[in-house]
Formats: sequence, C-alpha cells, structure tokens
Amino acid sequence: MTKNTSDQDTLSHSMVGGRLRRYAKVTSAMGGLAARLAGEKYLGIKIDREKHASDLRAALGGLKGPLMKVAQILATIPDALPQEYVNELSHLQADAPSMGWLFVKRRMKAELGDSWNDQFKSFDKQASAAASLGQVHFAESLDHKKLACKLQYPDMGSAVQADLKQLKLIFSLYEKYDSAISTKSIHEELSDRLKEELDYSHEIKNMNLYRDILSNFDEITLPEPINDLSTDRLLTMTRIDGIKIMQFISENSDIEIRNKVAMNMFKAWYVPFYQYGIIHGDPHLGNYSIRSDGGINLMDFGCIRIFRPDFVTGVIELYRALRDDDKELAVSAYERWGFKNPTKELINVLNIWANFIYQPLLEDRVRPINPSSSGQYGRETAEKVHEELKKIGGVRPPREFVLMDRAAVGLGSVFMHLGAEVNWFRIFNDLVENFDEETLSKKQNIALLKAGLKNTI
Repeated sequence: MTKNTSDQDTLSHSMVGGRLRRYAKVTSAMGGLAARLAGEKYLGIKIDREKHASDLRAALGGLKGPLMKVAQILATIPDALPQEYVNELSHLQADAPSMGWLFVKRRMKAELGDSWNDQFKSFDKQASAAASLGQVHFAESLDHKKLACKLQYPDMGSAVQADLKQLKLIFSLYEKYDSAISTKSIHEELSDRLKEELDYSHEIKNMNLYRDILSNFDEITLPEPINDLSTDRLLTMTRIDGIKIMQFISENSDIEIRNKVAMNMFKAWYVPFYQYGIIHGDPHLGNYSIRSDGGINLMDFGCIRIFRPDFVTGVIELYRALRDDDKELAVSAYERWGFKNPTKELINVLNIWANFIYQPLLEDRVRPINPSSSGQYGRETAEKVHEELKKIGGVRPPREFVLMDRAAVGLGSVFMHLGAEVNWFRIFNDLVENFDEETLSKKQNIALLKAGLKNTI
C-alpha cells in the first residue's frame, strides 16, 4: 500500500467516523421530535417547539455535508416545516469550520497529483469559506490570475445518500404530524439536485451555460472555469471580488444604488428563466456578491434547474390569468405546472399564494416587493395557505415548484432587505413581451448543446 493510499484511507475513516457520530446526534434529535409530535397530536401533550427546534439546530449546526444545505433550503420553502423549526434552521451558516492544511494537501494531491503545488504561483493555506460539500481556497495561477479553488470533502457521495435517508425520515415524521403538504416530490427534486452538485465537471458546464446566456449583460459578472486545474471533485475558477449583500445594505443607504442591485439580481435570475427555461436554484446569500457599481457577481452553479418550455408558458399564463381574472386560463396554467387534475377548491387555495407572488408584477407603479412589515417574506400568506390546504386534504406540489418557489421567496427576501422600490410590472413585462414557447425551446436546446449539457427534461 502506498503512502498516498494510506493517508487517504486514514482521512476517509476519520470522515466516516465523524459522520456516524453526527448521524447519531441527528437521529436522536429527530427521534425526540417524532415522540414529541406524536404526543402532541395523539395525547394532547403540548411540547416546547422552540426549545426542541433549538436542540435540532444544535445537532445540525456546524455539520459538513448536504443535510445542512437541505436544512437551509427547507427553511425557505413555505410550510415544509413548522415555523419554529424554520426560525432555527434559517440561522444555519454555510460557513462551517474549515478543514486544516494537512487535509487540504492530501485532497489536492488526490486531485492534481504529487506536484499539485507547482501548478500554482501561490495557494492560501487557510480556506476563505467552508460550506456543506467542500471549502474554497484562494490561489494565484502561474500566469498571475487570481483564482478560487473549490475543493470537495472526501466520500461526499455516500454522505449525500445517507443524508437523503435522514431527510426522508424528517419528511415522513412531519407528514404524520401535518398532511397539508405531500413531500414526496420535494424529496425527489432535492435528491436529484444534490447528486448533481457532487459532480464539479457538471458544474463547469452549468457555469459555461450561464456565461453564454448572460454574456451580453455587463452588469452581471461570472467566474471563468480553469479546466486544466479542475477535476470532478476540484473546481478552479477565476476569482471575482465584491462584498456580501448584508454588508452592502449596511454600508449603502442610497435607494438608487439599492434599486440598481435589485434590478440586476432580477435579471440574473429571470433572464435565463424566461428566455431559456433555466434557473439558478440557490439564491443563498453566499452565492453572489455586489460590485461597487451595483453590478452582481453570480457564483456557485451546482444547483441549476432546467424546465420544460411549457412550464415557463404556464408561469406566464398564470400571471395573465390573475391579471385578467381568467379562471379557465388559471386551470391550464396549473396543469402546465404539473398539478394533476386541480379541483376548484385547490385552485382557489393556490391562487392565494400566486396572488402574493405575482402581486408586485400586477401593478404598473413603483413599489416595494412586499409592503408588509413582518420581516419575513411570504410568511403570513404561507400560513393562510397552509390552513386552507389542510381543510381540502392537502396537496402534492410538482417537482418543478420546489426550486421555482425557492427562487421567488429567496429573491423576494433579498429585495425586502434592500428596501428596493421598483416598477416590477415594467421589468417583468419587458422581459416576457415577446415570449414564444417554440423560440424558447430552440434557444434552450442550442444553449445546452453549446455547454455540453444533455436536455433531460
């Protein structure tokens, strides 16, 4: 056995042991949740949900692996979890404690070979960020380019499989407590997206896809992948500098620059969707930064969702149905979305949420994204929808709904933080004015082919 193999085995065993310990913590916490929810539902024993949610956050907090990423996603999907748990899970940080230099050297050697360090002019020993699947190190290329190297933790494939089983347990427990939302499609969608995120060669294709789609938008900057220094588990790209959104908000009170940032973020997410049927599925605060001129640096292309062209048609149809109070068109739109034989009662409930999401696009005036002062985008509406869904026996949302809704809620929350006041009606209608499903389908196929991606929808 070579020394490299021995080192990798030692590291792998250490990671596996750590994962077993964290699964024990999470399973214990979830078992406690199951017992408490069962007691509350069947025995009338009230539980301190806030305390137990805090315990669950402690069990999940600081963990490396996809379970942390899933928890962050669930915290933004209305009614996927009780509000007390959302409040706690939404505080989970993407910046988990980073792995040390010995770990990094072993991983880099495994990806680029023994002389990996000779392929860089410099390579920072300290990670600039550590997240759920890997950590990022800044470096400089031999030709003096500033680089960012995203290095995946070892054995993440088995970690994803194990964490998805944990997620299934969480969902099954919640459905026993509350049947308003069937979680099967949510689990299927998150499973597929997480598995895609493991393959950094796939992410490079996604990055090239977005670089092509947004090439004419100077207000949006994307990194460039460095293929010679990348593998399936190491993604090296050019480094783009900017400041985090919350720092930007604290340092900029000028409403004009805030509005500019909001409009640029709207373009970065919705130009790809309405013109190519593709969306960046993770508007997490760490996945973009702000340039000094109000431009957007868009990063992390592991979670990209490709939609059927007729789904995009359905999104626009639903807008027009709400605008014109056209009930038949609304039925057609929801069927295009993937809701099977929607009843009148279900459509009435779904329209409560749709009216909330589309409302800023229906008024031809400058306005905030949401006039509510609750501080949580969509929470009051989501609670109302939740109660109505329980009355009609619940719903199983289609898979496409998951990341589309996540993008809308995530961006809406950012627009609220910015305090942006924009004519959302004009921006949206300018974007979809010449929409044609056949044209979108052609553009989508050409863009995917150019990026080397298969159209799997």
